[in-house]
Amino acid sequence: MRITKAWQPIAEVLDGTSSLKIHGEMGIYQLADANQQVIFIGYAGGRSPFGLRGEIGRYEETAPESAFVRLEVTTAYLSRYQELLMIHQADHGSLPACNLPVPLGRLSPG
Repeated sequence: MRITKAWQPIAEVLDGTSSLKIHGEMGIYQLADANQQVIFIGYAGGRSPFGLRGEIGRYEETAPESAFVRLEVTTAYLSRYQELLMIHQADHGSLPACNLPVPLGRLSPG
């Protein structure tokens, strides 16, 4: 299942001016470039300082060209993270540009 939420400007999300409010929750997120093309998929787990806010706040390290973000709050963050990576790989033939290679299963999204 793909993320269908609207993209939000990352600067507005982090400075609190967006309608999307993030705190210390666990979950998954996608970062996109100025053309809203996914360039990084990540997650905030139990060991992520400050949860989603902390992980998204590190975007300048993980994907400096990020302009947009969308996310899902979920406690099943690892399986959801892997699912999103597999969907991206099935759609594009590779992982997002800023993700490091990770072993994945095979998924045939419908």
